[in-house]
Amino acid sequence: MTDSPAPLRVILVDDENLIRSALATMLSLEEDLQVVGEAASVVAGASLAATERPDVAVLDLQLPDGDGLELADRIAQASPTTRCLILTSHARPGYLKRALAQGVLGFLPKTTSADQLARAVRSVHGGRRVIDPELAAETISSGDSPLTPREADVLEYAADGATVDRIASRAHLAEGTVRNYLSSAQAKLQAANRHEAVAIARRQGWI
Repeated sequence: MTDSPAPLRVILVDDENLIRSALATMLSLEEDLQVVGEAASVVAGASLAATERPDVAVLDLQLPDGDGLELADRIAQASPTTRCLILTSHARPGYLKRALAQGVLGFLPKTTSADQLARAVRSVHGGRRVIDPELAAETISSGDSPLTPREADVLEYAADGATVDRIASRAHLAEGTVRNYLSSAQAKLQAANRHEAVAIARRQGWI
């Protein structure tokens, strides 16, 4: 009788405790997957990856001290054999393009089912790309956005008429930084104000 292969070692990085705990529970039900650590920030996630050297890191896109793509870069340096999978409720073509350029193999929405996520973890570990097809189609059709991902984030948070302080809270940014991003986005889109900038960006498929 041959021994079963060791389970794939997975870490989870998400600042929403309930979501992270649910993901850990779901993945732990899979016999071939083992969640070996959890973190809630870029700094903690990078440290965890360096310590655990997991096979796969499942990362939230938006974290309090940065984003999942920044963390993926840090993990690549700390643990080169770890594959990264981005799981987000805030997908956008600009982020997917950045992710692919950085060598991130997985990019999926948080609406992904438990079975799909488990399969994605296995695929990413095997060196195969797992990209949400809807986002991939949007990325192909949207063309190159002049906005940085963070500028696009701030514009989207401004779409419902939110105040600067509310946008700052949603995006985990300082109010001055939000103002700078809004101003930069308006200038790039040649918009008279943030509301016109939102309309232009939405029309082009950039948010």
